[in-house]
Amino acid sequence: MRPNHLRTLLAAGTPTIGTHLFINSATVVETIGQLGVFDYVEFLAEYASFDQVSLENFCRAAELYDLGSMIKVDFEGRRYVAQRSIGAGFESVLFADCRSVEDVISCVESVRADCPGSDGYYGVAARRNAMPNYGGTPAYVKALRDIVVVIMIEKAPAVEALDKILEVPGVDMVQWGPADYAMSIGRPGETASVAVRSVEKRVIEKCIQAGVPPRAEITNPQDAEYYLDLGVRHFCLGYDLFTISRVLGADGEQLRKLVPGL
Repeated sequence: MRPNHLRTLLAAGTPTIGTHLFINSATVVETIGQLGVFDYVEFLAEYASFDQVSLENFCRAAELYDLGSMIKVDFEGRRYVAQRSIGAGFESVLFADCRSVEDVISCVESVRADCPGSDGYYGVAARRNAMPNYGGTPAYVKALRDIVVVIMIEKAPAVEALDKILEVPGVDMVQWGPADYAMSIGRPGETASVAVRSVEKRVIEKCIQAGVPPRAEITNPQDAEYYLDLGVRHFCLGYDLFTISRVLGADGEQLRKLVPGL
């Protein structure tokens, strides 16, 4: 079975940089890989359309360039989608909308082998990650143990339970979600408010103290400076659709000014 690229980087204490993709296209993944500047690609399955074949092709393209692969899944149906995604070849799962310690434990269990010592719910399955074997080997169990589990902290109850959540074995990384958090406390849209940013800072500090790496989602490289000062070393930069909108919008507007009659 293939080594888990993202797990290897985390185990070595190496900082990582990823990017978000709404577009479920192997060609887009290849394009990212050809850049040679990202460690992994994150597919936003919580928002985007996909099927099993497209997930497998997404991972095949990532593997061509030694890119790690992460998938963000909805809270409902998380076990099914996480397991089928791992079967497609994804190395990491980002779980959204957890509210309690029990939610987080369930997320970890969903990706670990149904085997003593792993104590999860992932059984033997003849999926792409196990081929050409049927699965169920010691290497199969280890590969599931290596799946990187990332938890979104984005709901008020999860913030309140954060100390206990960070004690859950198998939580490898935490991602702050300001938009959901702001809405969950009755302040929708106030992601940049002092109230929300102060909680973000506290979450990051607690993660670092607990030895669980926090990751920051940023829209431009300059945003990293604030988080670097807090001790953050893992980043996910930009979104494909937002980049297309920004670049084509600016270029299209400039072109319209140049073309007579427009």
